[in-house]
Amino acid sequence: MACSLQAGAFEMLIVGRFIMGVDGGIALSALPMYLNEISPKEIRGSLGQVTAIFICIGVFSGQVLGLPELLGKESTWPYLFGVIAVPALVQLVSLPFLPESPHYLLFEKHDHAGAEKAFQTFLGKEDVSREVEEVLIESRMQRNIQLVSVLELLRSPSVRWQVITVVVTMACYQLCGLNAIWFYTNSIFGKAGIPPEKIPYITLSTGGIETLAAIFSGLVIERLGRRPLLMGGFGLMALFFGILTITLTLQDHAPGIPYLSIICILAIIASFCSGPGGIPFILTGEFFQQSQRPAAFIIAGTVNWLSNFAVGLLFPFIQKSLDTYCFLVFATICLAGAVYFYFVLPETKNRTHAEISQAFAKRNKTHPPDNTDLAAPDTKVTGRPEPDPTFTRDNYAKNGVV
Repeated sequence: MACSLQAGAFEMLIVGRFIMGVDGGIALSALPMYLNEISPKEIRGSLGQVTAIFICIGVFSGQVLGLPELLGKESTWPYLFGVIAVPALVQLVSLPFLPESPHYLLFEKHDHAGAEKAFQTFLGKEDVSREVEEVLIESRMQRNIQLVSVLELLRSPSVRWQVITVVVTMACYQLCGLNAIWFYTNSIFGKAGIPPEKIPYITLSTGGIETLAAIFSGLVIERLGRRPLLMGGFGLMALFFGILTITLTLQDHAPGIPYLSIICILAIIASFCSGPGGIPFILTGEFFQQSQRPAAFIIAGTVNWLSNFAVGLLFPFIQKSLDTYCFLVFATICLAGAVYFYFVLPETKNRTHAEISQAFAKRNKTHPPDNTDLAAPDTKVTGRPEPDPTFTRDNYAKNGVV
C-alpha cells in the first residue's frame, strides 16, 4: 500500500486492504478469546477491555499521523499506510515469546505442566494451584464434549439465549450509529464556524474522548459490572442521538446550536466507548465453555462484520431519505438494545463459567451441570460416581460449583 502511488497501481491498495481485513477479522476473534482465557476472573473484564482501549489508541494515532504537518499531505499519504508495518513487526517479534493460553493447553493439549508454567508466567507467582484447579473443574464438566461446531452451537438448547444475546450485542455494537457520527463530524464542525484547515485538529478531540472513555471503562468495569455499563452506554447514546437530532434540525436558528451538536457528538462517542465499545467481546468469551468458545467467536465475528457491512451499504440511503432524522433510527436501536439487556443479560462480573451457565439455565429451560458431571475422566458412571480424591467438597464450593 505504501508503494501503490509510486507504482501507479491502485490494485495494490485493494490487495493491501484485503489482507488487512483478513487480519482484522482474525484479531478481533483471537485476541478477546486469548485475553479471556489467560485472565483470573477477578480482572477478566478489565483485561478484556484492553482490546477496546488499544483500538481507540490506534484511531487516535491515525488522526495524529494524518495531520498536514505529518503524513496528511497528498504527497505523503502512502507512507501513512506504510506506518501500519511498525506494530505488525512488533507483534511478529513479541508474540512468539508469549505463553499459550493455559485453558488451551489443558483442554486441547492435555499439557498440565505447560498450563501450570503459563499460569506462573502470566500471574507472576509460583503457587497457581487454585487457577489450575478451576480449569480442571471446568474440564471435568466437559470431559466427553468435543470441540463444538458453529452449527452444533446454534442448535444447542443449553446455550440458546447466550447465542441470542451475543448476536444482539454484536448487532447493536455496529448498528448503534457510531459510523454515522464519523460521517457527520466534519460538516457539523464546519457549520459551527470552525475553519476547514482547523477541523483536523478539532477532530483529535473525538479520538482523545474515545481513548479516555475506554480507559475509564477498564478501570471501573470490575466495580460496576458489565450489565450497568452496557445498558448505560446504549441508553445514553439513545438520549444524545435524540438531542443531536433536535440540534441539527434547529442549527440555523441560533449561532450557538452547532456547538451543542459538537457536545452531543463527543457525548455519544464517550457513551459508546465507556461500555458498548468493548464489553461485547468480553461477554462472548464469558458466556461459553472452552469447547464452545471458538464457534461462539465465529458467530460473533460474522454478525459484527455483516452488521458493519450493512451500515456502510445502507447508511447513505438512510441519510438521503431522512437527513438529520436518520439519527432517530440509531436512537431506536440503542434503546432497544438497552431494554433487551435489562431483561435478559445477567451480570457476569467475578463469576466462573459454570456460574454464568447456571444464570442462563432457567431461561434456556435446561438444568445446570451437577456433581455427576465432575467425575474424573476415566470414571465409569454407573449410578453414583466415585469421587476424585484430589477434589473435595470444599474445593468444589470454593470454585463456584454446586
